[in-house]
Order: sequence, then C-alpha cells, then structure tokens
Amino acid sequence: MKLGDQVQALDDDFEGVVVNVENGQVSVEDEDGFISYFRESELIPAVSKSMRAALSVVPDSVISEKEEAKKKKAIRVNPKERNAPMFEVDLHIHKLVDRQRGMSNYEILTIQLDTASRQLEFAIKKRIPKMVFIHGVGEGVLREELYTLLRRYDNLRFYDADFQKYGVGATEVYIYQNATPN
Repeated sequence: MKLGDQVQALDDDFEGVVVNVENGQVSVEDEDGFISYFRESELIPAVSKSMRAALSVVPDSVISEKEEAKKKKAIRVNPKERNAPMFEVDLHIHKLVDRQRGMSNYEILTIQLDTASRQLEFAIKKRIPKMVFIHGVGEGVLREELYTLLRRYDNLRFYDADFQKYGVGATEVYIYQNATPN
C-alpha cells in the first residue's frame, strides 16, 4: 500500500484513498472526507468503475447458453427435513447491518432484538408454525434477552434447536396457530 492508492475494505462496504501508512496501520479517506483506520491485511486494491461495468456486462450468447444447459430436477425432501423449521432468522450482527464498526454493544443488541421481534410478529401474522433464531454461543446475553422477549408471548413454545444442524447457538420457536396473538 502506498499513498494515493484506491482501496476497498475486505469485510466492509468501504472504499477510499490511502492517506497514510505507518507500522502496518493504513489511514484511508472516503469520498465524504472521513478517515478510517485499517490493517494492511484488511484492504485490497479497488476495482475501477469502468472495470466494474465491464465485469457486469455479459454477452447475450453466454446467457442463452447457460439457460439452455439448465434442466429441472425433481426435488426430493428427506423425512427429517419435512419437519424442519421453515423460517430461519440469523441474528448475527454482520448479517443484519452493512457496517458495524463503531457500534456499541447496546446498539448491536437493540438491532438484534428489534429484528427478532419484527420477524416473530411476521411469522405469527403469516401463520408460520416453526422458526429458528440463530443467535450463536458467545456470552449468552443475546440468548437470554431473546428468551425474555419470547416469554412475553402466550401462543408459543421455545426450546434449543436441533443440535446436529445448529449446534448450541440456536433457539427453535413453535407458534400455536389456534391461539390468538398478543
């Protein structure tokens, strides 16, 4: 990395110009003039807009060739998967927001719980009988807060999800369909 290079962050939707490199720490200025700090290993050279446009253009002959090659196969569902939850909600913060840099633990937890609440209300409204919240293992704060949220509802039951599929970092929720929602 050298001064003036256009770079992109690997794990973030971030692009900018290198303004300083010191001891493996790279200062990058974005188009709005904000400076962010990265390790050199977190950055790659940016792809120019003209190159991005060239990469996105696919000739019609290639598209038609791909479409002809596709054949539909009958989907066979295993007996175990028939009873599997139909609706999964991953509450890991990197799945919910584009950029998490600079967020406090409280902000992260609030976003995760708001998502869980919104998705649970959606499942109840759409009469989805089972769903799984993937919360991860961690210190268990999100899991406990999720359980507190779920206890507010009378028309559901929750328990640890299938260990073989999710490990210990997921909670399955069964929503009773004949009960009236809160």
